[in-house]
Amino acid sequence: MTDQEGLSRRRILGGAVGAAAVAAVGLPPGAATAAGKDTSEIARWRRQAARVTITRDDWGIPHVVGRTDADAVFGMMYAQAEDDFPRVERNYLVSLGRLAEAEGETAIWQDLRQRLWLEPGELKRDYARCPAWLRRLMQAWADGLNFYLATHPEVRPSVLTRFEPWMPLSFSEGSIGGDIERVALGGLEAFYTGRTVETTVEEREPTGSNGFAIAPHRTRDGHALLLINPHTSFFFRSEQHVTSGEGLDVYGAATWGQFFIYQGFNADAGWMHTSSGVDNVDEFVETVDTAKLRYRYGNQWRRITTKSVTLTYRTADGGRAKRTFTTYATHHGPIVRAADGKWIAFALMNRPVPALQQSFLRTKTRNYREFVRVAGLQANSSNNTLFADSSGEIAFLVPQFMPIRDDRFDYRRPVDGSDPATDWRGLHSLASLPQAVNPRIGWAFNTNNWPWTAAGPDSPDAEDYPPYFDQAGENPRGPQAIRVLSARRKFTPRTLRDAAFDPYLTAFARLVPQLVSAWGKLPSGDAQRARLAEPIDLLRRWDHRWGYQSTATSLAVFWGEALWAPLAQAARDAGISMWDYLAERATDAQRLTALDEAVNRLTQDFGSWRVPWGEINRFQRNDGAITQTFDDRKPSIPVPFTSGQWGSLASFGARRYPGTKRYYGTSGNSFVAVVEFGPKLRAWAITAGGASGHPESPHFNDQAVRYANGDLRPVYFSPRDLEGHIERRYRPGEVQPAVPAKGV
Repeated sequence: MTDQEGLSRRRILGGAVGAAAVAAVGLPPGAATAAGKDTSEIARWRRQAARVTITRDDWGIPHVVGRTDADAVFGMMYAQAEDDFPRVERNYLVSLGRLAEAEGETAIWQDLRQRLWLEPGELKRDYARCPAWLRRLMQAWADGLNFYLATHPEVRPSVLTRFEPWMPLSFSEGSIGGDIERVALGGLEAFYTGRTVETTVEEREPTGSNGFAIAPHRTRDGHALLLINPHTSFFFRSEQHVTSGEGLDVYGAATWGQFFIYQGFNADAGWMHTSSGVDNVDEFVETVDTAKLRYRYGNQWRRITTKSVTLTYRTADGGRAKRTFTTYATHHGPIVRAADGKWIAFALMNRPVPALQQSFLRTKTRNYREFVRVAGLQANSSNNTLFADSSGEIAFLVPQFMPIRDDRFDYRRPVDGSDPATDWRGLHSLASLPQAVNPRIGWAFNTNNWPWTAAGPDSPDAEDYPPYFDQAGENPRGPQAIRVLSARRKFTPRTLRDAAFDPYLTAFARLVPQLVSAWGKLPSGDAQRARLAEPIDLLRRWDHRWGYQSTATSLAVFWGEALWAPLAQAARDAGISMWDYLAERATDAQRLTALDEAVNRLTQDFGSWRVPWGEINRFQRNDGAITQTFDDRKPSIPVPFTSGQWGSLASFGARRYPGTKRYYGTSGNSFVAVVEFGPKLRAWAITAGGASGHPESPHFNDQAVRYANGDLRPVYFSPRDLEGHIERRYRPGEVQPAVPAKGV
């Protein structure tokens, strides 16, 4: 790093933090009005702020230290609000079912879906029944955010001017997409309006993550290793280090607005979550007597539960209006749509208190035994886990919330709700779930694929479990993970990082030879054979690896997209994965037509079909908006890796946008970390773009080049690690001059 770079990173953060310019712990004029509370509450916030220290390192990462866990949570939320308050607020507008108050009536159906399960009144009652320790954390959560708003009157929330301590129960696990999002909004709107609503399946970048755990006997230095590689929307989580005098000392990525580290590690244990393919949400077909509002269950008729839900939305002129719905539910769950004259009830986990407990408590676990004890709350429903600890234990686990069901029925499709035999019958015990604990092979992984290859030959056997334990199947990243994990006997942190960025594209290694074969079958005088001879030659000689300068990567991606789009619905109708459909059912004519389209599109947009991949695939961060606007005329940086849909472990979900020819990424690799659990923990990490959501901050985009290169930076986990890398140190509510690093 040059001296100039070091000085740039050590400037005081811009944005809301710098604008406040509060000289000492306290409140600016008008703060009491902004907080909406009396001076006794403000005094309480000030006392708690005095027990918290926030240290910003030279990448802007906040290291929060509190006297108690609650103090640490207070500081954690204050720091998150400093870095990106709009994302904190938006996540709670979504989780509370209040998004339409900011975005207008089009968000009504998303809000209604949320409110079918999570009602403020019920959450307030749940809060009152929470253990005292959890209520203290939730109160500190609210206080930290409210203190931020009180000390930053220039920040104007779109809706939430005050945070209440019960609100975290609406957002109790940090996954990119919770179970509720499996309910299709089109069907919900059609049912609750009586109108015909066209429903379409949106084609989007496959979401997911990679997690690798390596046992000591497979490492050079005899220390367990963990790869944390979530694939999310960019800027979806905040990188933080949170420590307290009550034993909390955790580092990693917290979803904006949550007071627990979702993907991360402490000095002795680490956990990585991957979106799971288990089937633990179900649809029940209800036979309904609409005149009497009842439904059949066995030989009986049961009364349908009704509830009135009133939603507020923003009008076009900036005002407010309301819509009220009468919603319906059976004992299986809320009614979310109708099909063939029957109502469909949706069953999912709705256990906000245990879920919040499990999410926080696992951050304080120090070994596998403690981690599993916390998992006994059985309130993780959507995520697999890769685990490693300093004693050398590693594990792959599926979600702990798994209902027991009658295996005679196919729960991957709606089942007959009038038949009592289809009901859930409690939960599977942890011991009965598919898992790989300390596998002899010495590694475990998941790429959002099935559990049956998680530890090579030591994986759980699909024949031992009901079909509902997997509906994901295999994906191209699965074989690639096995390939890189099998390639080395002794991993180091560096070679684990290299494995995570291995450029081999398994999907194209499978599909391109079929394309070459299809071309070879064309008659010698065929015009298409002549026209595609050079593109085919490029792909035939390609090693199926992405790279900045690879023209074959560009051609293959454009070809794959042209082949994928027209066949997606057919694959869904056939009930098989897209990759299998493309390999097994696409015709030679379809493969060749797609290559023609790819050549034409590249030529049209870039003047040639021989375009280096880095010229097309770009990272750009122009502003702090939640929905970004991209512009080919503005600066951007090349990214060598591709979408995970082609088998790239390092994922970059990019596409064209209105007015652009280049591809710009919005999802994929976000927070990435490699952790070594030795006598002294060592870790390296990278965050897409930078730690701050403020464009004027030096930490808005200071990690972008390292992100594209997979150049993870050292994590400053211990106080000694942090020495010489301190940008500034302060208490919530005050801003102090920057502290220069050593040698600057």
